[in-house]
Amino acid sequence: MILDNGAEVIIGLEVHVELATRTKLFCACPSAFGAPPNTAVCPVCLGLPGALPQLNREVVRLAARAGLALGCTVRTRSRFDRKNYFYPDLPKGYQITQYEHPICEWGALDVPLADERVRHVQIRRIHIEEEAGKLMHEGDSLWQARGSLVDLNRAGLPLIEIVTEPDLRSPDEARLFLRELVSTLSYLDVSDLRMEEGSIRCDANLSLKPPGFTGVLEELARVEVKNVNSIRNVVAALESEVRRQRAVLDAGGRVVRETRGFDEVTGSTLPQRSKEAANDYRYFPEPDLPWLSVDPAVIEEERERLPQLPGARRRQLRERGLAPKDAAVIAAEPAAARYFAGLTDQGADTRLAVTWMLGDLARLLNETRRGYDESPVGPAALAELLALIAGGTLSGRMAKEVLDKMFETGQSAAIVVAEAGLTQISDQDILAEAVGRVLAAHAAAVADYRAGKAQALGFLVGQVMKATRGQASPDVVNRLLRERLAADAAV
Repeated sequence: MILDNGAEVIIGLEVHVELATRTKLFCACPSAFGAPPNTAVCPVCLGLPGALPQLNREVVRLAARAGLALGCTVRTRSRFDRKNYFYPDLPKGYQITQYEHPICEWGALDVPLADERVRHVQIRRIHIEEEAGKLMHEGDSLWQARGSLVDLNRAGLPLIEIVTEPDLRSPDEARLFLRELVSTLSYLDVSDLRMEEGSIRCDANLSLKPPGFTGVLEELARVEVKNVNSIRNVVAALESEVRRQRAVLDAGGRVVRETRGFDEVTGSTLPQRSKEAANDYRYFPEPDLPWLSVDPAVIEEERERLPQLPGARRRQLRERGLAPKDAAVIAAEPAAARYFAGLTDQGADTRLAVTWMLGDLARLLNETRRGYDESPVGPAALAELLALIAGGTLSGRMAKEVLDKMFETGQSAAIVVAEAGLTQISDQDILAEAVGRVLAAHAAAVADYRAGKAQALGFLVGQVMKATRGQASPDVVNRLLRERLAADAAV
């Protein structure tokens, strides 16, 4: 993204993902969301004197799985460090994290952009760290808080932090990257990815590179927007920061390196503190934990467990003839991909499967706030309905009524059709009689059609469908009307 003043937008992201383990990173406290405040705590996650951390093995497996899916090298030896800083929701006064020796390094994620372009985003590192607690502010926002309460249930939850290189060039590219990252992680079962519960958050780093700049990107003034909790807000925060930095530079000022927060109420970023460097955190090796050694066999086991990921699935669906947009929607989440595979495994026509799955079924799911894995109409049931459409038993209009009833009751298509008497009429003699009645009753529409008004035919088709309560075959009705109108005109 090049601004009209010649400056280029440079963006890197740090994505924090809470891992889906039953217990916390260094203790046996439950990690479930929603417990009463300050009840899922113990001396370890409270940082009480003499309490020693014990590493959760499942965290290591999940971190390795995420790293492998993103093309990283998983290190067989890594180390935990103490990151020292003071904040009300950090009970120990330091965070156990990984700094110099992270568990995963140097991967990449290819992000589909518009016009078939792809942005290759390098992943510098993935490291394990513990979560802090949660501050709940009394007031409309942090910036107007009358006071704050601390809940330490979240303290000690296991995180991975995914750090990119500054390879993104616009807020929209950041949106597409995050969407592709979330889609990839959703196939791995490493996190529940519930942004509303704080299980995935993002720190966004943005710089504006002046025209003619020849130095390295690290020399630019980098502003970090901390703890943004939705993709929409990440985009809004970055757009706000582009405007702010642009205004500073246009006024002849200098952008300073700092950490800012995003205020959802105003849609703008606000300063929090000057940007820390590594020495501000006084990193040193965690004395209560040894070096982390990962058996190469464990790494290979996790590699073999990797499923087909969204990029490969999109390519496979496009090879089967799906449009790029349809392939992207189906491949974006595992439940949709499984549903579509179930449909086609049942022998459903690919074109009909896409149309009905992403059309009327998606409408019903959205209206009831359900996912494909919660659909009352499973793949086999929808495939049965599609077979009735393909065989001419049901028209599209009738099939919509049947699907609505199937979704509401859980009944099969055959039962709904039998109970409602919704069999499509294809008998030419019956439909010819209905066509004759409609032509006789709508002489003005007949005259309009013969005068070259093609839309009149659609009106006449609609009248025949109305006369047959929607059960007539539209293809047969169209053909009979054209034949009858042509024959009458010849006479």
